[in-house]
Amino acid sequence: MAMFKRMTDKLGHRGPSRTPMQASPSSSFSSNTMSMLSHEHRGSISTERTSVSNYSKKVEVPETEPEETTVAELPPTLRPLRPKGVYRLSDFIIQRTLGTGSFGRVHLVRSKHNLRFYAIKVMNKEKIVKMKQVSHTRNEQMMLQVVQHPFIINLWGTFQDTANLYMVMDFVPGGELFTLLRRSNRFPDPVAKFYAAEVALALNYLHSLDIIYRDLKPENILLNFDGHIKIADFGFAKYCSTTVWTLCGTPDYLAPEIIGNARYNKSVDWYALGVLTFEMLSGLPPFHEPDITPVRLYEKIATGPACIVWPNFHPNAKDLILKFMERDPSKRYGNLRHGADDVFAHPWFREVDWNKLRNREIQAPYQPRITSDGDASAFERYPEIDANVQYGSVTQDPYGDQFPDFDYTSS
Repeated sequence: MAMFKRMTDKLGHRGPSRTPMQASPSSSFSSNTMSMLSHEHRGSISTERTSVSNYSKKVEVPETEPEETTVAELPPTLRPLRPKGVYRLSDFIIQRTLGTGSFGRVHLVRSKHNLRFYAIKVMNKEKIVKMKQVSHTRNEQMMLQVVQHPFIINLWGTFQDTANLYMVMDFVPGGELFTLLRRSNRFPDPVAKFYAAEVALALNYLHSLDIIYRDLKPENILLNFDGHIKIADFGFAKYCSTTVWTLCGTPDYLAPEIIGNARYNKSVDWYALGVLTFEMLSGLPPFHEPDITPVRLYEKIATGPACIVWPNFHPNAKDLILKFMERDPSKRYGNLRHGADDVFAHPWFREVDWNKLRNREIQAPYQPRITSDGDASAFERYPEIDANVQYGSVTQDPYGDQFPDFDYTSS
């Protein structure tokens, strides 16, 4: 299809360029600001679930919703899709750190049994409890157990020792979409369309299971070896058959009803896709201002798209973004009578063959340069720790009973 040939022509299908694409930043933003942001990194795969930028720090407040749904309480449509594996730390050789956060870090590891590479998220139980993130952590484990989709990261197993929780997941070698976007300054229309379409398929799948994601942004979209996406970090995902009301997410991506302390439903994910599409096309979130304060940002979100300075987007792209960012959830695309079908039928997506895209039969516009199975060059380097000393030692454990779905295994 012409759309995807244009994407390949724009980005090149053999691998990334280390310099920005030949596309100037939008005239709505200064070149100095764009240059600064193109090198700014808002975090890698992170146990922190926090944006580190000056203009978009994630809100994390104590959970105000009822206790999380347990696996046993989930409806029959939401049951673990894989046999439960039994893992222990000694099954893996830790290679290097892929990301760090408030609770711990993510490591690239290699299985001693099948020699495959995985990512293990290690989280300190005491820190999780003190930061009141027990519910979010348990929800992440539970939601990843019950989903299986080509554009969502796989969770293979979990375990704990006296100090830490461990989550064994796919190693996704292409790094973050965020990194590619910052290197590129902004994406051409067909490239943004490709990634937005894959995200839309993943969101529709989650919503069909009554799962709300609540943390869509470029940092949480990883690129697989073939250039297709894998959505990661389910720390704010939750089973939601009706509405929820916890304030959580990344401020630039929060829907008006979230900041208004109102109940909200899964349509906040479609709102976030509108923000993501804008950021991919322009290089910056729609309500961005240099050194913007949270109060000013929330005022602009509450005002809505009327206060956005629009770059020269394709008219169909702007139309879909406006339909996603509709302030009234009852009028928002993805939340109307036909649900996600309205999204898939929108003129901006006219060229998309949804079946071929779902089956990854369409070549991605960018293919990471992967030299070997364990190539982690797409991720930043972090100071390493002595994992043999910090993990697996026996300590006092006053918090283990708060994570009953994480099996205790000896090292």
